[in-house]
Amino acid sequence: MSPAPLTLVVTPGMGIGPEVTARALVNRDWSGRVVLIGEGEPMRLAAAAAGLRLRDVDGVGGGDCGDPGTVDLWVPESGPEPVPITAIRCAAKACLAGTATAMVTGPIHKARLVAQGFAHKGHTELLGEICGVARPVMAFAGGRLRVALVTTHIPLDQVRAEIRVDRVIHTVRVAEEALRRDLGIVRPRIAVTGLNPHAGEDGVLGDAEQVEIGPACDQLRRDGLNVLGPVSAETAFMDMYAERLDLVVAMYHDQGLVPLKMVDFGRSVNWTLGLPIVRTSVDHGTADALVGTGEASPASMAAALRLASEIARVQRRIPRQ
Repeated sequence: MSPAPLTLVVTPGMGIGPEVTARALVNRDWSGRVVLIGEGEPMRLAAAAAGLRLRDVDGVGGGDCGDPGTVDLWVPESGPEPVPITAIRCAAKACLAGTATAMVTGPIHKARLVAQGFAHKGHTELLGEICGVARPVMAFAGGRLRVALVTTHIPLDQVRAEIRVDRVIHTVRVAEEALRRDLGIVRPRIAVTGLNPHAGEDGVLGDAEQVEIGPACDQLRRDGLNVLGPVSAETAFMDMYAERLDLVVAMYHDQGLVPLKMVDFGRSVNWTLGLPIVRTSVDHGTADALVGTGEASPASMAAALRLASEIARVQRRIPRQ
């Protein structure tokens, strides 16, 4: 028996989200049903401009319309939360229920949503709550570099206190499992960066490497994982760029994302690890100044859709253990 067709649920988000979603879907090179979940008017306008045909539905359940040039649009009922957040909840719950195969999210404007009562710092934290996962891992893939982060959206002066043996081990383990299960890499090669310049220079430039990161790497190696570190961030990313690694685990947001976006912006995909569902997202923000100009690139959304489809297909060949 052939497997059921893929169903991707997509939350276009805010700002340029609807238009890059519509343009990415018009030119997609993969098959499967797509259900858009979000505000109706912005998505209809974007679809009309891109030449994307929509079919109104009242949920994720139900079959494909049979037309590969048409995608479904579900506008959920408004409630106490902003519609973009309601859409994310609906998409995640559809994946948890098995009516959707994977979810892809467009950008949200965090400050604007917080002003409306949104209690989370971003998608990753919200999805962790919905899925009952205390510490999902933020990662990026899709281009030449792959990165996972030990800490995410916290001020820089709070990072050192959050770098602990257990957190480093958790991040590496979750990333290593995802590389095997979701991308089919048999024995992933992972480098773990230091927090300080030159990975602390044997304690001269800080002790995080000796006290927390080094012991974590030692334990991971004893457990059989193919882990290098702690190493300086520049060494890790040069090795990743040269394809001598499968992923870099960075200690904080900008340590990982500055090199990634310099090399892969527009190709990289925000990939949430450690969830019981597949979730990918764009690597950019709402870019409000570009709305309606036609200048917003759909490349990252196209990459996010493609990666979600690829992961879903790999998971069907490699069952969860």
